[in-house]
Amino acid sequence: MKKLLLRALPLFLILCLFCPITAFADTGGSGNIDGGGGGMGQGTSTNSWSPGNEGVRVTVVRASDHAVVTTPFDFTNKAPSAGIYHFGKVSKLQYNSGVSLSPVKGGYTYKNPGQTMPRIISTNGSNNIEAIKKYFCSEYVVKRIAEITGMNYDVLIGGEYKILLEPLAYYKFEGNMFATTATEAALYDEQTSGLLRKRMVSLTHKNLPLAMFLEVSDLGYPAWGGSKTSAATNADIKSSLGLGIVRFEEKPEEPQIDAYDYEYRVNTDVITAVRISGGQSDPDSPTRVSFNIGGQTYSVGNVYYPEGDSQLAWVKWKTPDTEQNMTIEVTVSGPGSTAKTTLNVKIVGLDKNPPPNPVADDRNDSFSRASVPSRAVKSAASWSIWCPWWQEYWVWHGDDEDGYWCDHGWWEFNLDRYSASLTANMSIQCDSKNPTASGTVMKSGYGINQTVIGSISSSQSSAVTQLQNAVSYFPEFRYETYWRLLERMGSGRFEFQKNSYSTYKNRTHFSPIWMPDGSYTVNTWLIDAWTPDGMLSANLTDSLTIRGNLWQDWHAGPIQP
Repeated sequence: MKKLLLRALPLFLILCLFCPITAFADTGGSGNIDGGGGGMGQGTSTNSWSPGNEGVRVTVVRASDHAVVTTPFDFTNKAPSAGIYHFGKVSKLQYNSGVSLSPVKGGYTYKNPGQTMPRIISTNGSNNIEAIKKYFCSEYVVKRIAEITGMNYDVLIGGEYKILLEPLAYYKFEGNMFATTATEAALYDEQTSGLLRKRMVSLTHKNLPLAMFLEVSDLGYPAWGGSKTSAATNADIKSSLGLGIVRFEEKPEEPQIDAYDYEYRVNTDVITAVRISGGQSDPDSPTRVSFNIGGQTYSVGNVYYPEGDSQLAWVKWKTPDTEQNMTIEVTVSGPGSTAKTTLNVKIVGLDKNPPPNPVADDRNDSFSRASVPSRAVKSAASWSIWCPWWQEYWVWHGDDEDGYWCDHGWWEFNLDRYSASLTANMSIQCDSKNPTASGTVMKSGYGINQTVIGSISSSQSSAVTQLQNAVSYFPEFRYETYWRLLERMGSGRFEFQKNSYSTYKNRTHFSPIWMPDGSYTVNTWLIDAWTPDGMLSANLTDSLTIRGNLWQDWHAGPIQP
């Protein structure tokens, strides 16, 4: 049977190359921005975009932990209607951390910068990156950003913060006006099963995401090394495109280099995933992916996807029970390929730094309290699977009775979406052997007990693991140096391991006798719920109050005759 491709790529792409240029303005800021693009194609009365209908979403981010510290806002030279469809003011960092896409009609807000922005979205691959960098690193624009966000200008440019820029476009889709960043367009395309890409590919999947990308890795995003003129996949847009960064340092920071693609814990069920793209994979020409892990081969067949898109392929396996470094070799047969065929994996153990035995004459006169640190947190994950189906198209060949019918159909694809979410909480209580505890108040030197409860819900339970590890950190060690690996008591329930220093072998942790009065906060990192979209985890805390110390419960007195 003759079969036609689902999509045809534009043939009128214009090749353009950009040399990296770093622009320094009188703010001391540098622009980590590059760009590309290509021809726009033709619009229709219901699906169109006019050059210049564009803007930039601006978000201030703390450099140390990549936390969003201001509400994003949109700069534009235009005056878009307040009644257009949009998705609120959400940054790429927030979407990549699990914030869901929520369409809204009406109530759209924007800011005109005062000084006209240079052209952001190219129609022919020739946008002026040097002008964009100079504009967003200028003192005027940075002061305008400080004014809008309410930040002190000197604090903003002091080196502790960065400005995240995301190009956005105002366009008509299916007869309605929309405002989206590149990341929002990719997420919305997934919600519409590829319809946005089909209608607006030259804008939403080429010129908009390629309007800005990074020259060097920053804020957890990689430098873009792919095509600067071809339409990108949703996965590439979400992970690498549609962003620029202004940072306030004398020199650009060194590119971030990850020595390992995955870090797993020992004796843990995990998921390893790779993304396959290139060509089209369908039942007539299927893709198969093999993972060689520790000498054993895991094969994943029927990996399908349409032309111009991609598909995750993953395998679930159990890590060894000893610490080690491993190499996973990935082989792809059939259409498509993966960006990395060798994955470097680090297997680590956590049950090796329990706190030392506390004693009654311990002192720590130099103790100072530390804030609970930020740890990797992800409460939701999403992934999808392309499902091909045959679209019949019967054509009569020949004349009269000498003819015959022939199916000239083609493969169409449905996109099935799946998700997983994590809910969790923890509580600490005074140990049952503490004779003077009162509710949540205790004296220092006594023990505490802990319970952590977590659950994973998923629309594809076979593709996820349950929570498998929890690690607790304590204020007396400034949430570092020593920790306790909790024991899994059942599905989703964790408690302290039995304490060898406890007279009763209780599941307890002893607070130090020198701990000052005040809040005693325990921090627990709940981890190792694996999905095709990565690991779900939670950073939990709970507190008791310390008032007095154990010695106050002891006294010396004469023996009664």
